[in-house]
Amino acid sequence: MLCDMSIATRVAEFGAILKKTNLTNRRGELRDLEQAMSDLAKRFITLREAGRNLFLVGNGGSAGVAGHAATDFFNVARLKAITLHEASLMTCMSNDFGYENAFARMLSQLVEPNDILIAISSSGNSANITNAAKRATEKGAEVITMSGFTFDNALRGMGDVNFWLDSHDYGFVEIGHQFLLHNISDRLNEKLCEV
Repeated sequence: MLCDMSIATRVAEFGAILKKTNLTNRRGELRDLEQAMSDLAKRFITLREAGRNLFLVGNGGSAGVAGHAATDFFNVARLKAITLHEASLMTCMSNDFGYENAFARMLSQLVEPNDILIAISSSGNSANITNAAKRATEKGAEVITMSGFTFDNALRGMGDVNFWLDSHDYGFVEIGHQFLLHNISDRLNEKLCEV
């Protein structure tokens, strides 16, 4: 017997997961999702006005989420948004410093105080993503994490803002992260806000 994969069922399940998005600060204190989204939009405006950088990292599907979000933040929100997934640089850093250190090594040279890193990992336990978050923090950047799966994953407490989706379904977690990032970029889209 097949499980129920009807569109109506999946939309209802996805909506329930999004509504339960858990959002905490670095101290583990719960934050209101809507207020945090509004605060992040304002923070990104400050980032843009200061000419600072937004870096995004992820693996696999999360790298796709990061790339899509970087495009939206660059094009729609006019931020200096960059992913660190360029193939030759990524393979060089992985070969020379180990895959788990590749993003951290790049951030050592690129990230500066008051930049922002968005670190995305469905499991929250990818060493290269947690190492990137640690390095960005050490360099004085703000860190936003996005994870799912287990509540106590390694990434979930590493950010100034930590999004966690209560699901073990890769599709829901990845699409949920994409939805949340898209919502932030939409808040910065002056054309949408004029309608």
